[in-house]
Amino acid sequence: MKAMHKIPDCLINPSHQVTVALIGCGGTGSHAIGHLGAIDTCLKTLGHPGIMVYAYDPDLITEANKGRQRFSGADIGLNKAITLISRINRIQGSSWEGIPEYFTKDTHVPCNIYLSCVDNVKSRITISKIIKDKRDNHHFEPYKKPYYWMDFGNLKDTGQVIIGTLSKIEQPKSKKYRFIEKLPIITEMFDLTQIDEKDTGPSCSAMEALTKQNLFINPSLATLGCDLLWQMLSTGMTDKAGLFLNLKSMNVNPINI
Repeated sequence: MKAMHKIPDCLINPSHQVTVALIGCGGTGSHAIGHLGAIDTCLKTLGHPGIMVYAYDPDLITEANKGRQRFSGADIGLNKAITLISRINRIQGSSWEGIPEYFTKDTHVPCNIYLSCVDNVKSRITISKIIKDKRDNHHFEPYKKPYYWMDFGNLKDTGQVIIGTLSKIEQPKSKKYRFIEKLPIITEMFDLTQIDEKDTGPSCSAMEALTKQNLFINPSLATLGCDLLWQMLSTGMTDKAGLFLNLKSMNVNPINI
């Protein structure tokens, strides 16, 4: 029997916008924001209220960000989150919010879905703790209740997208499918505390950045991950919990539930 996961009705047919936190507006996050705009527009076409995005990033745009990230020379010196959100709000008349700070327990706006586009293990562990602490100690209105966390991560030519549930989600009975109520999040799928990661720091030039990462690894992951999110919100079900991408071999392998 095929394993499936059903998305909660309050996200498929909500009386409110689905709230989304985008944590990190650099390599992957700057590309994801445009895809989230497309998701919002197309959900509204289907009669859905759409999504409300809160984007977090304390960093300023530098010359090295041009090309690999969705910024131009005119953006240099501006905050990444504010710049991206201001741009998308002008394009589609939305009122999304850019937060020019790190994602912390003090800046955290509770959301239905979290997308993390960060470049180190420590940040993922911190994000997990913040979300879980808030989840376990608060009662949420429907538009704030946390349901999913999608994490994007990559090396030079490879990457992965993993989406998990932040608690058990009630599933229907079925003779056709085996519905799964809990999907593991990134910190449950892998023991990140055992990873000895060296912080290489930000790239000082576009040339240096291109030696560290394939030019299209970030936008490719952003597209594939946001496509999975779109399928979940538009169809109400998924049989995938993420994917592994290898640009060098041109392979995409799904993570089946």
